[in-house]
Amino acid sequence: MAAPRLRQTRPIGTASRLDGVLYDLRGPVHQRAVELERDGHAILRLNIGNPAPFGFEAPPAVIDALREALPTAHGYSESAGIPTAREAVAEHLMGRTGFATVDVDDVIIGNGVSELVGLALQALLEPGDEILIPSPDYPLWTASAVFSGARVVHYACREDAGWQPDVEEMAALVTPRTRAIVVITPNNPTGAVYSREKLAEIARLADRHGLLLLSDEIYDRIVYDGAVHTSLAQVATEQPVLTFGGLSKTHRVAGFRAGWIAATGFEAQDPYLQGLSLLASMRMCASVPAQHAIAAALRHDDTLPALLAPGGRLYEQRRAAVRALSAIPGVDAVVPDGGLYLFVGLDPQRHPIVDDERLVLDLLAAEHVLLVHGRAFNWHRPDHLRIAFLPDPETLSDAIERFGRFLNGYTQTPTSNS
Repeated sequence: MAAPRLRQTRPIGTASRLDGVLYDLRGPVHQRAVELERDGHAILRLNIGNPAPFGFEAPPAVIDALREALPTAHGYSESAGIPTAREAVAEHLMGRTGFATVDVDDVIIGNGVSELVGLALQALLEPGDEILIPSPDYPLWTASAVFSGARVVHYACREDAGWQPDVEEMAALVTPRTRAIVVITPNNPTGAVYSREKLAEIARLADRHGLLLLSDEIYDRIVYDGAVHTSLAQVATEQPVLTFGGLSKTHRVAGFRAGWIAATGFEAQDPYLQGLSLLASMRMCASVPAQHAIAAALRHDDTLPALLAPGGRLYEQRRAAVRALSAIPGVDAVVPDGGLYLFVGLDPQRHPIVDDERLVLDLLAAEHVLLVHGRAFNWHRPDHLRIAFLPDPETLSDAIERFGRFLNGYTQTPTSNS
């Protein structure tokens, strides 16, 4: 009998549009953490803003609404979302003083803001178009823009200015190919909350050049010590703005994937909105059970303020993290006005790091604590790390103290950057 022929295979390969698309929040460091967990090691994940593993429970009003809706939430909804959810979003936004006019037809519900970012950019960008995105940024924005064929132009947010952008510097980056400006406030990863005056400057810049404003406000209600979040659509009331929001952080239900876009300032029958609607219809609809949680969350859940006030979990965890970091020589962090993170700076004179990803991998191996390197957020130097302050204060303080001990004596050479 003749021996069976061995089947020869060759790599399938990937589409060229994936070239340059990076999302290191789920990259090699994350994969190494998964491997260690499979080997039986407990990993303290300070890398992502996922409240559930740290004991943050979904609000009862949200769970009750979801449970009640399940028997009738088996089928597709309208591609834009169920009317009650969209009405609740419009009502929620219009409750902000001076917010641009928005009604149910201006809202699209998505499977989290992440899905909606991709749809918004795919509907907008042609290959070779340019888009202004902050540095540091939430990297999904840059990855999605690159995937859409655009050239990303990062505008610097400056640590010595509380991580605020310089709008004059932003203006110098605008070219005839620029299509839009992305704003993230409260910012991830820095926690900066932009003032009304700063947002008005950005709005005027966009207006001068006819640019779309994309405002990521997923942390809109997570602010501390009297900081005030202002929506971009409160100052750009007559300009095209897409406001992105959702339940993941403010209502601690990240796994529900319940987010939305609200479109304001557009002309009737704007072709861009028709294109966005087309893309939304191609994915049928967002998760229908999760949509039923939106109205309950926005109208009936009042559990967040207690977490943000002195004595509340998020407030005290933020304070514990800042205190522990301040005790480490050569480490500094601007106290965040909002969000769930600290973007931690390393003094290059004391900690001459040449590869921040290698630093994070070495820390993971030595201490089983998972952070994110700053360059994962399109920061241009290997001198920052992001820490999520979601564990209880004691656990958080212990982890940061271990990080400090690890840094003491830790060195890298240029050959580490491989």
